[in-house]
Amino acid sequence: MLPQAARMRDGDEFRRTIRRGASASTSTLVTHLALTDEPDVRVGLVVGKKVGNAVVRNRVKRRIRHALRDELATLPQGARVVVRALAPAAHSTDLAADAVGSLRRAERRTTAARV
Repeated sequence: MLPQAARMRDGDEFRRTIRRGASASTSTLVTHLALTDEPDVRVGLVVGKKVGNAVVRNRVKRRIRHALRDELATLPQGARVVVRALAPAAHSTDLAADAVGSLRRAERRTTAARV
């Protein structure tokens, strides 16, 4: 589970991250990563009704949070991450690998854009 301080809750923060951040996608997830001047790292999840009913959506969120928990320490300071689950995420057996892989690709694109 992600710590409370690492969770993104503000809608404006979600929008800024999606608009300004670098993105990477897989067949199950789309990950947006933006860098800010803030000292902490925050992660937000978007799991819509197309993924499934409430039980399925919550299971997908738990699986993504669990996969990203250990990755927080490796992200640059001030990183804002939004992970949007697509419909195939409900039945994916490699959701954790997709989450980490798309995060790493978005991170490479962000650092390439800053240089």
